[in-house]
Amino acid sequence: MSSDTDVSLSSYDEGQGSKLIRKAREAPFVPIGMAGFAAIVAYGLYKLKSRGNTKMSVHLIHMRVAAQGFVVGAMTLGMGYSMYQEFWAKPKP
Repeated sequence: MSSDTDVSLSSYDEGQGSKLIRKAREAPFVPIGMAGFAAIVAYGLYKLKSRGNTKMSVHLIHMRVAAQGFVVGAMTLGMGYSMYQEFWAKPKP
C-alpha cells in the first residue's frame, strides 16, 4: 500500500463556514444571486394572499420568471466581473 496520491488534505480540513466564505470571495455574485432568488420567492409567498383575480398558476409563473431572471442577471454580472479581473484589471508584465 503506497501513498502515491497527491491529494491535498487542506480542502478536507476546511469547515463549512470557511468554505462558504472562500467560495463567496472567489465568486461574489453567486451568494447575491442566491439571496435575490430567496427574496423574490419570499415576496411571492407574501403576495400570494393578495393576488386578486389572478390565477394561482399565473402568479407562480410570474414569480418563477422573476426569480430566474434575477439569478441569470447575477450570473451575467459575475461573468463580466471575472472577465474584467482576468483581462483588464491585471497589471501587464
